[in-house]
Amino acid sequence: MGKKSMALPGALLTAAMLTVAGCGGGGGADGETAASPADPNEVSGRIKVLTQRTDLVQKGVMAKYAAEFNKVYPKVKVSFDGITDYEGEVKIRMNAKSYGDVLFIPGAVAKNDYPKFFAPLGTTAELSSKYRFSDKTEVDGKVYGVAQFGTANGFVYNKALWRKAGITAWPKTPQEFLAGLKAIKEKTSATPYYTNFKDGWPLVQWTANHGSVGCDAQAGNALAGPVSPWKAGGELHTIDSLLHDIVKQGLSEKDPTTTNWETSKALLAEGRIATMMLGSWSITQMQGAAKEAGVSPDDIGFMPFPVQKDGRFCAAVVSDYQQAVSAYSENKSAARAWIDWFTEKSGYSAAEGVVSAVKAAPMPTTLKDFVDNDVTFFDRSEAKTAAVNDIDDAAEIGLNKPDYRQKLIDTARGAEKGSLDDFFAGLNKRWDEAAKTAGS
Repeated sequence: MGKKSMALPGALLTAAMLTVAGCGGGGGADGETAASPADPNEVSGRIKVLTQRTDLVQKGVMAKYAAEFNKVYPKVKVSFDGITDYEGEVKIRMNAKSYGDVLFIPGAVAKNDYPKFFAPLGTTAELSSKYRFSDKTEVDGKVYGVAQFGTANGFVYNKALWRKAGITAWPKTPQEFLAGLKAIKEKTSATPYYTNFKDGWPLVQWTANHGSVGCDAQAGNALAGPVSPWKAGGELHTIDSLLHDIVKQGLSEKDPTTTNWETSKALLAEGRIATMMLGSWSITQMQGAAKEAGVSPDDIGFMPFPVQKDGRFCAAVVSDYQQAVSAYSENKSAARAWIDWFTEKSGYSAAEGVVSAVKAAPMPTTLKDFVDNDVTFFDRSEAKTAAVNDIDDAAEIGLNKPDYRQKLIDTARGAEKGSLDDFFAGLNKRWDEAAKTAGS
């Protein structure tokens, strides 16, 4: 996804959305652990690192990281393969054994199949004490991936526009948020909210708020059953109702079929768009767009989802892509050395303004407003991700695909027939029926 930075946005990565041919065949049958090396001078070999950050490869940024890595591991040669269609291309490569030494775990691979394709990195007890999100790749007590980084979710917004509309405090309820957008529409010439409907993937960012609404680390796991996720009072009901109401009340762009992600960054920075739902990974990109436009990057703000629990905002921190070592790598020690160094020593998370996977690391400066305003951070558990993904796939809804929210937006703007209540009832029926046979 190159400049978009995110993997498949959000945390409920749909493991069954694709099928890897030959998935039932063997893979790293020896189960050799890619253990952290004790002595850097004893680690050698060539490793290839696959990445979706084609922009960082093309600009030479990744080569600079490799040069720093070589100061610690001088005998390891690192090369990079930047892949634009990461999911599609790596899915094909994984039909053979040559899919690099270090790679991000694609959504095509079901969680229970991780041992066929990736080397274990250690036990859950070993890795969970150091890293966030270790439960996302845990299979039978072993962990197969370390998160590249984590991200909080919220609304990236133009502070100057919101101030011009008379709003200086974060909205505490969906109703206050809608009132803020209405004030922007009335008092400025800007588009209050931009859906990024056409590119689609930004709509998935709304899913990443799951857990933040109820300040519930187990919110994702709670979907593993016939629980009618869109029932009144449920988190997805609250999340998707807000998106629907934004569009229904005419507070988004006039024609969502013409949106453009790359253009939207400049439009928000320049004050022609007021607000977008995105992960905190987007803040540095918006600040960069502001600098390019000759306006102050300080005007780029980030606000939490407009719901409070016990008088405080909450923000679930969710995992991006997980770094793994190929089960077929001939230099597993060198591959693991890269993952350890890149996660803990490279400074990548700080440079990108994202949440480090290392538990002991501080929150990034991009989230200073959250820290200063006592937003409650928590890691959303992904222990039951496989079961939830199975239900989601069987129900053909796609919590991490844009389709159902595009239909939600079309319903809100009158391009599709039906009411919001009917829309939610249909989702609940499909989810609950699928849960009877899937996810168990």
